[in-house]
Amino acid sequence: MSNPLVVFDCDGTLVDSQHSICAAMARAFEDVKLTPPERLAILSVVGLSLPNAMAQLLPEAESDFHHHLADRYKLAFQALRRDEGVQEPLYPGIADLIVELDAAGWLLGVATGKSDRGLDLCLSHHGVIDRFLTLQTADRHPSKPHPSMLLTAMAETGAAPETTVMIGDTSFDMDMGMAAGVRAIGVGWGYHRPDRLLASGAQAVAMDSAQLRAHIGAP
Repeated sequence: MSNPLVVFDCDGTLVDSQHSICAAMARAFEDVKLTPPERLAILSVVGLSLPNAMAQLLPEAESDFHHHLADRYKLAFQALRRDEGVQEPLYPGIADLIVELDAAGWLLGVATGKSDRGLDLCLSHHGVIDRFLTLQTADRHPSKPHPSMLLTAMAETGAAPETTVMIGDTSFDMDMGMAAGVRAIGVGWGYHRPDRLLASGAQAVAMDSAQLRAHIGAP
Protein backbone atom coordinates (compact mmCIF):
# COMPACT_ATOMS: atom_id res chain seq x y z
CA MET A 1 0.00 0.00 0.00
CA SER A 2 1.32 3.45 -0.93
CA ASN A 3 2.09 6.06 1.70
CA PRO A 4 0.03 9.28 2.00
CA LEU A 5 2.10 12.34 1.04
CA VAL A 6 1.46 16.09 1.15
CA VAL A 7 3.93 18.21 -0.83
CA PHE A 8 4.00 21.95 -0.21
CA ASP A 9 5.38 24.73 -2.33
CA CYS A 10 7.39 27.14 -0.14
CA ASP A 11 7.30 30.81 -1.26
CA GLY A 12 3.72 32.06 -1.19
CA THR A 13 2.43 28.83 0.38
CA LEU A 14 4.38 28.12 3.56
CA VAL A 15 6.10 31.51 3.90
CA ASP A 16 5.42 35.06 2.76
CA SER A 17 8.74 35.99 1.17
CA GLN A 18 7.53 38.61 -1.28
CA HIS A 19 9.35 41.53 0.36
CA SER A 20 12.74 39.85 0.14
CA ILE A 21 12.11 38.41 -3.33
CA CYS A 22 11.13 41.79 -4.75
CA ALA A 23 14.05 43.54 -3.05
CA ALA A 24 16.57 41.01 -4.37
CA MET A 25 15.07 41.13 -7.88
CA ALA A 26 15.24 44.92 -7.93
CA ARG A 27 18.87 44.84 -6.84
CA ALA A 28 19.73 42.21 -9.47
CA PHE A 29 18.26 44.30 -12.29
CA GLU A 30 19.89 47.47 -11.00
CA ASP A 31 23.25 45.69 -10.90
CA VAL A 32 23.06 45.15 -14.66
CA LYS A 33 21.74 48.68 -15.31
CA LEU A 34 18.17 47.67 -16.06
CA THR A 35 14.91 49.05 -14.69
CA PRO A 36 13.46 46.52 -12.24
CA PRO A 37 10.14 44.90 -13.16
CA GLU A 38 6.93 45.93 -11.42
CA ARG A 39 6.15 44.15 -8.16
CA LEU A 40 3.21 42.20 -9.61
CA ALA A 41 5.35 41.03 -12.52
CA ILE A 42 7.97 39.72 -10.10
CA LEU A 43 5.39 37.93 -7.97
CA SER A 44 3.83 36.37 -11.06
CA VAL A 45 7.00 34.31 -11.71
CA VAL A 46 7.67 33.20 -8.13
CA GLY A 47 7.97 29.42 -8.11
CA LEU A 48 9.79 29.09 -11.42
CA SER A 49 13.50 28.30 -11.42
CA LEU A 50 15.48 31.53 -11.60
CA PRO A 51 16.59 31.32 -15.26
CA ASN A 52 12.99 30.57 -16.29
CA ALA A 53 11.73 33.45 -14.17
CA MET A 54 14.22 35.81 -15.78
CA ALA A 55 13.15 34.58 -19.23
CA GLN A 56 9.55 35.49 -18.36
CA LEU A 57 10.56 38.92 -17.06
CA LEU A 58 13.02 39.68 -19.88
CA PRO A 59 11.91 37.61 -22.90
CA GLU A 60 13.94 39.63 -25.39
CA ALA A 61 17.26 38.70 -23.74
CA GLU A 62 19.44 35.69 -24.55
CA SER A 63 19.56 32.56 -22.39
CA ASP A 64 23.10 33.33 -21.21
CA PHE A 65 21.91 36.69 -19.89
CA HIS A 66 18.99 35.04 -18.08
CA HIS A 67 21.49 32.81 -16.27
CA HIS A 68 23.71 35.81 -15.52
CA LEU A 69 20.76 37.71 -14.09
CA ALA A 70 19.81 34.65 -12.03
CA ASP A 71 23.32 34.65 -10.55
CA ARG A 72 22.98 38.36 -9.73
CA TYR A 73 19.69 37.59 -7.95
CA LYS A 74 21.34 34.87 -5.85
CA LEU A 75 24.10 37.28 -4.82
CA ALA A 76 21.54 39.98 -4.01
CA PHE A 77 19.48 37.59 -1.88
CA GLN A 78 22.59 36.44 -0.02
CA ALA A 79 23.52 40.07 0.63
CA LEU A 80 20.03 40.78 1.98
CA ARG A 81 20.29 37.79 4.28
CA ARG A 82 23.69 38.93 5.52
CA ASP A 83 23.03 42.67 5.85
CA GLU A 84 19.35 43.11 6.67
CA GLY A 85 17.91 39.68 7.34
CA VAL A 86 15.52 37.95 4.95
CA GLN A 87 11.83 38.33 5.76
CA GLU A 88 10.11 34.95 5.30
CA PRO A 89 7.42 34.61 7.97
CA LEU A 90 5.20 31.54 8.04
CA TYR A 91 1.62 32.28 7.03
CA PRO A 92 -0.94 32.15 9.87
CA GLY A 93 -1.79 28.63 10.97
CA ILE A 94 0.89 26.92 8.89
CA ALA A 95 3.07 25.81 11.79
CA ASP A 96 0.10 24.15 13.51
CA LEU A 97 -1.07 22.61 10.24
CA ILE A 98 2.33 20.97 9.68
CA VAL A 99 2.21 19.43 13.15
CA GLU A 100 -1.39 18.26 12.67
CA LEU A 101 -0.73 16.60 9.33
CA ASP A 102 2.40 14.91 10.65
CA ALA A 103 0.50 13.59 13.66
CA ALA A 104 -2.37 12.38 11.46
CA GLY A 105 -0.04 10.14 9.47
CA TRP A 106 0.72 12.22 6.40
CA LEU A 107 4.29 12.22 5.12
CA LEU A 108 5.39 15.76 4.31
CA GLY A 109 7.52 17.20 1.53
CA VAL A 110 8.44 20.45 -0.19
CA ALA A 111 8.79 21.18 -3.92
CA THR A 112 10.16 24.68 -4.50
CA GLY A 113 11.99 26.99 -6.83
CA LYS A 114 14.30 27.84 -3.94
CA SER A 115 17.85 26.51 -3.75
CA ASP A 116 18.82 23.72 -1.35
CA ARG A 117 20.58 26.28 0.84
CA GLY A 118 17.70 28.74 0.81
CA LEU A 119 15.12 26.10 1.68
CA ASP A 120 17.25 24.67 4.48
CA LEU A 121 17.78 28.11 6.00
CA CYS A 122 14.08 28.96 5.76
CA LEU A 123 12.70 25.74 7.26
CA SER A 124 15.43 25.56 9.91
CA HIS A 125 14.72 29.14 10.98
CA HIS A 126 11.11 28.20 11.65
CA GLY A 127 12.02 24.93 13.39
CA VAL A 128 10.00 22.74 11.03
CA ILE A 129 12.63 21.16 8.79
CA ASP A 130 12.57 17.85 10.68
CA ARG A 131 8.87 17.45 9.86
CA PHE A 132 9.65 17.09 6.14
CA LEU A 133 10.79 13.76 4.76
CA THR A 134 11.52 14.88 1.21
CA LEU A 135 12.83 18.25 0.01
CA GLN A 136 12.98 18.97 -3.72
CA THR A 137 14.49 22.20 -5.06
CA ALA A 138 15.45 23.96 -8.27
CA ASP A 139 19.08 22.91 -7.71
CA ARG A 140 18.28 19.34 -8.76
CA HIS A 141 15.25 19.54 -11.04
CA PRO A 142 13.83 21.23 -14.12
CA SER A 143 11.65 24.22 -13.40
CA LYS A 144 8.01 23.83 -12.50
CA PRO A 145 5.63 22.82 -14.04
CA HIS A 146 7.81 19.84 -15.00
CA PRO A 147 6.72 16.95 -12.71
CA SER A 148 10.28 15.90 -11.75
CA MET A 149 10.08 17.28 -8.20
CA LEU A 150 6.86 15.45 -7.43
CA LEU A 151 7.94 12.22 -9.08
CA THR A 152 11.12 12.21 -7.00
CA ALA A 153 9.24 13.09 -3.81
CA MET A 154 6.89 10.16 -4.37
CA ALA A 155 9.75 7.80 -5.12
CA GLU A 156 11.61 8.84 -1.94
CA THR A 157 8.58 8.36 0.30
CA GLY A 158 6.90 5.34 -1.22
CA ALA A 159 3.86 7.38 -2.24
CA ALA A 160 1.75 7.01 -5.36
CA PRO A 161 -0.10 9.67 -7.38
CA GLU A 162 -3.45 8.60 -5.91
CA THR A 163 -2.12 9.08 -2.35
CA THR A 164 -0.29 12.36 -2.99
CA VAL A 165 -1.50 15.95 -2.66
CA MET A 166 0.30 19.02 -4.06
CA ILE A 167 -0.32 22.31 -2.22
CA GLY A 168 0.66 25.60 -3.84
CA ASP A 169 -0.19 29.20 -4.55
CA THR A 170 0.65 29.39 -8.26
CA SER A 171 -0.57 27.92 -11.52
CA PHE A 172 2.92 26.39 -11.88
CA ASP A 173 2.21 24.26 -8.79
CA MET A 174 -1.19 23.18 -10.07
CA ASP A 175 0.21 22.40 -13.53
CA MET A 176 3.00 20.37 -11.94
CA GLY A 177 0.46 18.43 -9.90
CA MET A 178 -1.60 17.70 -13.02
CA ALA A 179 1.52 16.57 -14.90
CA ALA A 180 2.41 14.17 -12.07
CA GLY A 181 -1.14 12.84 -11.82
CA VAL A 182 -1.67 13.93 -8.20
CA ARG A 183 -4.45 15.85 -6.48
CA ALA A 184 -3.70 19.60 -6.48
CA ILE A 185 -5.06 22.12 -3.97
CA GLY A 186 -4.45 25.84 -4.24
CA VAL A 187 -4.07 28.42 -1.49
CA GLY A 188 -5.55 31.87 -1.86
CA TRP A 189 -3.02 33.79 0.23
CA GLY A 190 -0.13 33.59 -2.23
CA TYR A 191 0.88 35.14 -5.53
CA HIS A 192 -1.64 33.88 -8.14
CA ARG A 193 -5.38 34.54 -8.08
CA PRO A 194 -7.80 31.72 -7.12
CA ASP A 195 -9.44 31.74 -10.55
CA ARG A 196 -6.06 31.13 -12.16
CA LEU A 197 -5.40 28.22 -9.80
CA LEU A 198 -8.77 26.64 -10.58
CA ALA A 199 -8.18 27.09 -14.31
CA SER A 200 -4.88 25.20 -13.91
CA GLY A 201 -6.55 22.19 -12.31
CA ALA A 202 -6.83 22.94 -8.61
CA GLN A 203 -9.42 20.70 -6.98
CA ALA A 204 -10.16 23.55 -4.56
CA VAL A 205 -8.62 26.78 -3.29
CA ALA A 206 -8.29 27.24 0.47
CA MET A 207 -8.48 30.76 1.89
CA ASP A 208 -7.02 29.89 5.31
CA SER A 209 -5.19 27.02 7.01
CA ALA A 210 -8.39 25.53 8.44
CA GLN A 211 -9.92 25.27 4.96
CA LEU A 212 -6.70 23.77 3.67
CA ARG A 213 -6.76 21.08 6.37
CA ALA A 214 -10.35 20.24 5.46
CA HIS A 215 -9.56 20.01 1.74
CA ILE A 216 -6.57 17.73 2.37
CA GLY A 217 -8.73 15.35 4.39
CA ALA A 218 -7.70 12.13 6.09
CA PRO A 219 -4.71 10.12 4.88
